Amino acid sequence: MAAAPEKSASIKQASERSAIPERLRVPVPDFRNLGAVLRVLLVGNVLMLITVLIRAPALAEIGQTLLMMAGRVELPLILFATALFVLGHWLSHLNWRDLTLTVASLALASTIFCQSWILLPVNADGYLRGMIWALASSICVMAYFRWRQIAQMPALGEARILALTARIRPHFFFNSINGVLGVIRSDPKRAEEALESMAELFRELMRDSRELVTLCDEIELCNRYLELERLRLGERLKVKWELKHAPLNAQVPPLMLQPLIENAVFHGIEPNPEPGQILIRIVRRGNMLDMRISNPAHKVERRATGNRMAMNNIRERLTLFFDLEATLTTEETDGEFRVRVRIPLRREEK
Repeated sequence: MAAAPEKSASIKQASERSAIPERLRVPVPDFRNLGAVLRVLLVGNVLMLITVLIRAPALAEIGQTLLMMAGRVELPLILFATALFVLGHWLSHLNWRDLTLTVASLALASTIFCQSWILLPVNADGYLRGMIWALASSICVMAYFRWRQIAQMPALGEARILALTARIRPHFFFNSINGVLGVIRSDPKRAEEALESMAELFRELMRDSRELVTLCDEIELCNRYLELERLRLGERLKVKWELKHAPLNAQVPPLMLQPLIENAVFHGIEPNPEPGQILIRIVRRGNMLDMRISNPAHKVERRATGNRMAMNNIRERLTLFFDLEATLTTEETDGEFRVRVRIPLRREEK
């Protein structure tokens, strides 16, 4: 009879051991990002320049050697980078070993295709040198991306810690608890819903910050946050959502909208005793997700530092997720403070 508990315990230990590598797994590069493709071209050209410096018999012949090699390398390199971009969605699901083999195969295929059908014909030695260079270049590209991803992992952790302090400030939870205590007798159901919203926000804070969530889930979380703020701000807080053309299954970083909305409440609604409105527009523009948040602007210098810290934190997180393709801009005009976030459109997989 004691065998069953021992077996279940061993299964549990095995599952815990298998979960450790998953949490520490180095994420593979996303070649759908323009920044990743540009880095492939950059690494390829740097390797070509190093090869020229090694092969050139004299300094005076470096220019000629560079032109000759560029004629052989640039076209296969561009074709290789294009293939990575086109196949980026499929490549993002591979592990590092399979991705490295696939990238090496694409580099070889691009080189062989260009040498056979586009460039001037070469002899057997030329084919061999081209394939060796393509294979070496692909390995260097993957080594660079793996080093870069490993180097970014501490940054992801640090950004998460910064996000935990900037997303939901301690005063917010203190005020929320006071708000719940204020209605717990007069409106028990509303107090219960507020506690559920707080629990949901805490749960979201504890999740892996590297995993994308759907826009629909992010909006639902923001609504929970706003319900908590209404406990203390009441009718002063008015929110208008424009989501008619919003792709609700789009993938976004977790807690991306919430700190922006919290920022709008903290700087736009809270300082003013009169009612104010936060306007949130989310639309799809081509292959980009466009999000805009506007709130009343007030000249309160004591909060400028916190505002900049929140925006810089979000910019850093967007860069870690989407490289060069994501942007966050702010402007203050016509008595309004406006934030615009643009990220690549990624849809939830069925």
